[in-house]
Amino acid sequence: MATIDLKKTYRDQYTARPTPSRVTVPPRPYLLVDGEGDPNTAPAYREAVESLYPLAYALRSAVKDATGEAFTVLPLEGLWWADDMARFSVDAKGDWRWTMMIGLPDAVAAVDAPEILTRVSRAKRLPAGDRVRLEPYGDGEAAQVLHVGPFATEPPTIASLHAYIEAEGLTLTGRHHEVYLSDPRKAAPEKMRTIIRQPVAPG
Repeated sequence: MATIDLKKTYRDQYTARPTPSRVTVPPRPYLLVDGEGDPNTAPAYREAVESLYPLAYALRSAVKDATGEAFTVLPLEGLWWADDMARFSVDAKGDWRWTMMIGLPDAVAAVDAPEILTRVSRAKRLPAGDRVRLEPYGDGEAAQVLHVGPFATEPPTIASLHAYIEAEGLTLTGRHHEVYLSDPRKAAPEKMRTIIRQPVAPG
């Protein structure tokens, strides 16, 4: 039985350098769940994360049974924004809106994903299971950079990414996207690795 390392399959989407660069991210299947509020305190955020992982592993098991191939479950990702982007800052986390998500391979088309999501959500009593959906997502043309360190020290890294985008004659589109390569429950804050990605368009 083969095990597919999706980080290698989608290498350019799960690796980045400490200096900004361009990347193209086409649509592919994702598990997604929306919410709002401070991720450090909002129950909805905890419920979203607690629901996404069991469902991702359930789909992995079903794909393995259907195709004989297992895949590595990809890291958590997040889209972040605010209704009033002028208030999108680390000092106003209560105004944040977000979509937490986990990427999947195209092989999920081989299984009855909606039935699996419903059944597992009920069986495991997942707190946000009824809000998790499966749909395509892709950033399209984007710029990205690797941030090393705690989330609180991201602003200078984000500023460098935005400066790069401006210097390239591009404009920001879409939503601020983060890919959490490190598990914050296990990694020391100073060693955490996060890809920060921003969709772009010609200026």
